[in-house]
Amino acid sequence: MYINASKIKTFLLDNEQQFIQQLTQPATKDTAYKELLTLYKERLYWHIRHIVKSHDDADDVLQNTFIKVYKNLDNFKGDSKLFSWMYRIATNESITHLNKNAKRLKFSSEELQQNAINNLTADVYFEGDEIQLKLQKAIATLPEKQQLVFNMRYFQDIKYKDMSDILETSEGALKASYHIAAKKIEAYLTQD
Repeated sequence: MYINASKIKTFLLDNEQQFIQQLTQPATKDTAYKELLTLYKERLYWHIRHIVKSHDDADDVLQNTFIKVYKNLDNFKGDSKLFSWMYRIATNESITHLNKNAKRLKFSSEELQQNAINNLTADVYFEGDEIQLKLQKAIATLPEKQQLVFNMRYFQDIKYKDMSDILETSEGALKASYHIAAKKIEAYLTQD
């Protein structure tokens, strides 16, 4: 489902500063950006997909995310890891997309979330079974922040330290959010 995460980690840890320079230099920007797309498009797609649920919406948000990344590469200060910065953009773009859709459809965010879950079974790109669908329904009952934390930790195995950079929240708060979310999901899944 994902590109080899250890390949990405090794590449970026060894070469991140050099890679960022290539991304910001006019002569190498386009080539480096294509490499960035190759390294991250699948991982960011799944991150976005877990938030917006729909394949088509995830594709749209992914495209907007990479446009924003490309336009703002010169503004990247290096205060965080490149992937954290990109995940933050993807997360914000996903939430913005959901809020715009809710407003356009005159739905509450909860109604929009429920509608997205209901449409999962009709989505030809959804490969889950009944258990996976029930898990998605359980996640949809969580507050937005707990959904983000649970999805990032459970599905993508993102470390709390990295999540802290992405969501700009303390590791302790994230651990508590995940623990609470997991308990709520467990209760939902075990109810009759």
